[in-house]
Amino acid sequence: MKKQNFITRPISAYYLLLASTAGLTGLGIIMVLSASSIHSLETNGSSFAIFFKQLFFLSIALPLGYVASRLPLIRWRNLAKFALIITVAILFIVQIPRVGQNVGGNVNWIGVGPFTIQPSEFGKFLMCLWAGYMIANRENSRTSQKNLMLLISPGFAGVALLILKGRDLGTTCVYAAIFVGVLFIAGISMRFIAATSAGAVAAVLGLILTAPARADRLKAVFKPFAPEYYKLAGWQPAHSIMGLASGGFFGVGLGASRQKWGNLAEAHTDFIISVIGEELGLLGTLTVIVLLGILIISIFRIALRAQDTMVRYTCAGIGCAIAAQSILNIGTATSVLPVVGVTLPLLSYGGSSLIATYLSLGFVLGAARRDPEIASVLKKDKP
Repeated sequence: MKKQNFITRPISAYYLLLASTAGLTGLGIIMVLSASSIHSLETNGSSFAIFFKQLFFLSIALPLGYVASRLPLIRWRNLAKFALIITVAILFIVQIPRVGQNVGGNVNWIGVGPFTIQPSEFGKFLMCLWAGYMIANRENSRTSQKNLMLLISPGFAGVALLILKGRDLGTTCVYAAIFVGVLFIAGISMRFIAATSAGAVAAVLGLILTAPARADRLKAVFKPFAPEYYKLAGWQPAHSIMGLASGGFFGVGLGASRQKWGNLAEAHTDFIISVIGEELGLLGTLTVIVLLGILIISIFRIALRAQDTMVRYTCAGIGCAIAAQSILNIGTATSVLPVVGVTLPLLSYGGSSLIATYLSLGFVLGAARRDPEIASVLKKDKP
């Protein structure tokens, strides 16, 4: 019998998931400090204020992720039953006048003391749970593909409308990716997938073209340095490209970014990859992409090995969410896509995103630990 190498063994997905998560988190903490230092000094009087907040968020995310990885499956199943209701409720709270806060033109935040919470970040994980639970139940009863698609469509449509009411098109696209991805893993025919995707793309284009600000962002993608766009919709993508281009292969040095000195808005959130490219160069940018690729592939490997159908679909949804968010963020920074305002998972500043991502990854780690082959290896390796 041919001996398996490390990569082909099931346990490799578990360790690679841990390693890529740790690598991205560590790099994210360092780059949040670097990218936010100037903005933090101007707004808080200290170059370390935003960095310390991110450390605080991480101190919450780590134990919650650990608990999520150990939570019994029955608890997740009980939560999944009400996940859609919880998601709708927390998104509805954002729309209550004087409760929801406007940040960057989007009303998708709730103020809690000195912090703000973005419910839609937690909704991503909850909708993955709900979709996994619903599809798993109907799959066992041999529901037709058409009925399977109709089963979760109203829930995702309602949630998307609530997010769009807050003018957050980027997050809506991530939810759409979860919807399509889960259906694909469930075995829905490519004809249904293609029709759904085409409808989603048409809807997004319609939303862009009917809003002047979004239309300008789309036009700026093709020529961000053009005089009519540069100082308006093209400002962020133009300076993002400048940062990436000036980094060369090895970068200008950690902390030495010039674009973060007021030229690049949201340098520590939506455009942190631009600061990474400027300070750490192409080498740093490729490192981030490789780590994200390892993380996403590990999630899908664990998903495909899951014996429980709900776990399989939930993990697949989580993988789709992280992949879509990464593509949207990097696509925005490189001016391949219009500015949509989504963070880069585990790297960008933000408590809601970091905590929700760790909860999601905790669920995936729990799925891996329930895999008999992985569990047996972990038992042997345990001191």
